[in-house]
Amino acid sequence: MDDQRKTLKSQKSALDYPLLIVSALLVVIGLIAIYDASVVSAFHDFGDKFHYIKNQMVWATLGSFSLIFFSFFDYHKLVKLGSLVLGASIVLLGLVLIPHIGTEALGARRWITIGTFTFQPSEFTKLAIVFYATAIIAKFEHFKITLYDAALVYFLPIMVAAGLVFLQPDFGTDIIFVSLALIVYFVGYAPIWHFLLALPVLLFGSLFVIITEPYRLERLRAFLDPAYDPKGSSYQINQIIIALATGGLFGVGLGGSRSKFEFIPEVQNDAIFAVIVEELGFLGALVLIGLFLFLLTRAIKIARGAPDFVGKVLGAGLVGLLATQIFLNLASNVALVPLTGIPLPFISYGGSSLFVTLTALGILLNIKRQS
Repeated sequence: MDDQRKTLKSQKSALDYPLLIVSALLVVIGLIAIYDASVVSAFHDFGDKFHYIKNQMVWATLGSFSLIFFSFFDYHKLVKLGSLVLGASIVLLGLVLIPHIGTEALGARRWITIGTFTFQPSEFTKLAIVFYATAIIAKFEHFKITLYDAALVYFLPIMVAAGLVFLQPDFGTDIIFVSLALIVYFVGYAPIWHFLLALPVLLFGSLFVIITEPYRLERLRAFLDPAYDPKGSSYQINQIIIALATGGLFGVGLGGSRSKFEFIPEVQNDAIFAVIVEELGFLGALVLIGLFLFLLTRAIKIARGAPDFVGKVLGAGLVGLLATQIFLNLASNVALVPLTGIPLPFISYGGSSLFVTLTALGILLNIKRQS
């Protein structure tokens, strides 16, 4: 009986309550921000100002259950299922491209709809890549990683998934896929010269992808010169910058944004940070960024304190999943990088993204419990 009490006590003490609290706070902030940013477009498009917030609340509930489940589910079992999970994700990515199965919106085919339920397979593939990459790196723990093995066994399946996403098209998600693969590869003590060899390939490959697709080239030109086409390709980033500037130090007040009156297209998605800054100002932005930094700091601490090599690599991959999306979204909103359509974790509208984020946190909590 005493042993059971000690075990329960140790498990409870292993929970990272600060991580749980800040995660819950970010979910609440995200729900408020989505309702605030989407109320006009939701009423205009669906006749229901609660359309987006209702969908997001359903996913927040599902994601919370997923967080609880995976905080108790042994992460070693997840890693062992890495190949199977990535294989299933690739199948779903293939189904997205099939007419009448994949759902098309705004010129992209990225979703699968079953009845009233819609999800985005590429979001779940982000987790699948972390699982698969960790599983492969774990097998190389006591062996030298050769370039041939890395290319054939490690990178090829991930590139297959990236290729399918590229056809949707969704270049932003491909950036996340490649980033996750490289982060896990680096944490797994891969030879540095492999990265030096891959760098020019990735650079020239990205440039080729951009210059061969007119809309991507236009987006790059808009990034380099926001005044290039103010009513066309530069319109969105200009409106985002206007919203940021309007916010000033203290903002115009919660609910007072003008940008949400359809000045910024799909503002509840990857540009929602602009509405937050417009309404809450620079100080509000600092608070939100501070919460993200605190979350990432706790997550890094969990990854570094993992009980084994698998936990450290998996934890690093999950930290990378959160950090790259946070950085790229915020950087694109302040015109440090081109707009890529990458969602801001917790905050942007998108049920699949929120579900994956909360699942990732549940796995991190499980790593912490076993430390």
